[in-house]
Amino acid sequence: MEALMDGLLSNVDWSEIGLASWDTLIMVGMSLLFSVLIGLPIGVLLFLTGKRQLLAQPAAYAVLSFVVNVLRSVPFIILLIVMIPFTVMLIGTSLGVAGAIPPLVAGGAPFFARLVETSLREVDRGIIEATQAMGASVKQIVFGALLPEALPGIIAGITVTAITLVSYAAMSGVIGGGGLGDLAIRFGYQRFQTDVMVITVALLVIFVQLLQMLGDRLVLHFSRK
Repeated sequence: MEALMDGLLSNVDWSEIGLASWDTLIMVGMSLLFSVLIGLPIGVLLFLTGKRQLLAQPAAYAVLSFVVNVLRSVPFIILLIVMIPFTVMLIGTSLGVAGAIPPLVAGGAPFFARLVETSLREVDRGIIEATQAMGASVKQIVFGALLPEALPGIIAGITVTAITLVSYAAMSGVIGGGGLGDLAIRFGYQRFQTDVMVITVALLVIFVQLLQMLGDRLVLHFSRK
């Protein structure tokens, strides 16, 4: 059995697979962190400035919504290439794990912001009106009512964003972004090493499954509170 496996996976360098897996985790983890830090306030602002909301500002909402839609509309592979000069200016390189994080954040943050806005819209209007009737400020309504009530939806949004970033991180291998995508392209595609391709795809599927299971458990946990 061992000899059979060695024959089937003869091109697989497990130490390189381990390093690429770690790089993928770093890319997804760091870009998810920055996507949440940037996307959460943008999503809250989109909700607050929307029609019939607490800080309704049609012009501000239209501008912000347009910027978010533009960033979401650009295919990620194009965004990767377009952002190369900015990434080099910001990080010093467009290659490797560090070079992949800025475009990942640029793709993930607007995506997450729209999910936050959707989650906040699902909060019962009566809760907002009740806190307003008690004399709460906008800040108190946001942090005391809106975000706690929308927490399960926001966690579900983080899960969807993380899974999307796994896909984006694999795509960044096209421009030498490192990680499993880079390995799959350099060895699986360019050198026709099918066993390497199969292992990298299997690991990406496992990452997605684990993220979805963790996200589902967290959503269930916070929904019960």
